[in-house]
Amino acid sequence: MLKYTGHPLVDVGAATILAFSKKSSLSDLTEKDLDKVADYIESHYVVNPLKSFLNVAFVNSGFTQPAFEKTPERRVNYARRVARAYKKDVPVLEERCVFTGEPAVAIALGASEKDDYPLGRAFRHNIPMLTGEDVINFHPSGDAGMPVSGLALLCIQALPMGCAKCGGKLLAVHSDNPELIYKFAWKFLAVNRKQIDLAREAGSSKLPEAGSTAKTMLIETLIEIEQARRDEQMDQRLYSVTAYHLTNSGQSNPLDARNPPLTIYHLPLELTGFLAAITHVEYKGEWQAIERRAWQMTQSTKTTAAKAEKPKKGKAKKEATAKENTRPRRNFLYEDLFRLPRNAPQFIRRYFLRIPIRNTYEDDPRRGYSLKGETELVKWKLTQLFLERVMHMNASRIQCVREMGDLLATYVYEENDQKFFATFYAEQRRYDVIRNALIKVNHARLKRGLPPVVKFDPYLEVFEDVDENGRSDWRLARDLVLIRMIERLYELKWIEQHPDALPDVNDESATE
Repeated sequence: MLKYTGHPLVDVGAATILAFSKKSSLSDLTEKDLDKVADYIESHYVVNPLKSFLNVAFVNSGFTQPAFEKTPERRVNYARRVARAYKKDVPVLEERCVFTGEPAVAIALGASEKDDYPLGRAFRHNIPMLTGEDVINFHPSGDAGMPVSGLALLCIQALPMGCAKCGGKLLAVHSDNPELIYKFAWKFLAVNRKQIDLAREAGSSKLPEAGSTAKTMLIETLIEIEQARRDEQMDQRLYSVTAYHLTNSGQSNPLDARNPPLTIYHLPLELTGFLAAITHVEYKGEWQAIERRAWQMTQSTKTTAAKAEKPKKGKAKKEATAKENTRPRRNFLYEDLFRLPRNAPQFIRRYFLRIPIRNTYEDDPRRGYSLKGETELVKWKLTQLFLERVMHMNASRIQCVREMGDLLATYVYEENDQKFFATFYAEQRRYDVIRNALIKVNHARLKRGLPPVVKFDPYLEVFEDVDENGRSDWRLARDLVLIRMIERLYELKWIEQHPDALPDVNDESATE
């Protein structure tokens, strides 16, 4: 009956119908299941809070037309036509649906049954992101509108219930793994239905916004899904995820880069594989420790408490408002994932080496990162996972980095060479300074009749190895060696005994 088409709007809608029916496979759906979804649309889409919410998806549709306020039966009639166009008694055309290839419905899809609409043609008020009724640009032979089948139309009408509402837009999540489409739709549907019930109990005409930004919500939800999949020992095959943050309201300027009507967030196989792996018990604790320190800084709880001490009219409401204002909406670690793998070296410096960023927003916790207070967060095991899954670094180079870090950590610990450590840690501009510091270490060892710490071949593989474009990044190599060094020196309690050995360093390569 229903099937995934590869189109995000239809597929997310189909997954929402599946979640609504509490079944696990589209092949298990029956016409009775579709009827229940159509019943819900007819009874809930035409009244608040969903009526106002649907302006995001179906602007100027029969669900949202202000002109129908005095004649609500027209709204119900519209809902019945678009929600039940899949019924067998609905006539069809020889023209095929652009989504499913099935015959398009032979009914007018306008807001009123009397509208002179081309049969089976959908417009912006039926399907988000289409053009309006009078716009014929980009349509073959000037034939405006889009032919659509009854099943595809029902899926698209169900779409908003399987999306999160973030920043006044819908967040629809699609994947090449149908299970992920279903999991996201199921989670968002559960939240939306709960919010609808709460809004009605409170007499509110609107649904609240999600508590997080779109990118933060996407990563947070994906990690929750992956944790559940691991707990249930489900198939862990790799997949990609693409999220569509969209509005159909017509109030967004397509040329406004700060707030476009559609923003697409893509997570390739490398990133989803990494996020799936960090839910394993081997990495979970280390990842969560980093993630907790990446949440947006909010209003001081001390200030909020001081205001709450003064009894005044509407105290409960003000306390709720203060609580809302102090809730973080953004996780910088999550949102920086969308810059990968392009910004992988900066990501490693920021989160695995705890180098703070300069010249950014006051609510950015990364400004306060410091090895002096966060040495326990520097973990080679998590860094190695990142190198393997996201950067696809050669296994032999990873091993050389680790071994060099171990040898240099042992040298610093045994010789208490704070000068070398400070130079190796703080230098950001000159590769020759790093190279000369390593040469001096070897020279000092040889003068005492001891073998060199850094040998030629491992040095070449760590510092001179090139990427696919023939470029080497000595800063990345140095950072990776440092991560292993610092972890070992922390374990040996050398850093605890020499806190001044860690100079204050900002990331001079930061562009934010």
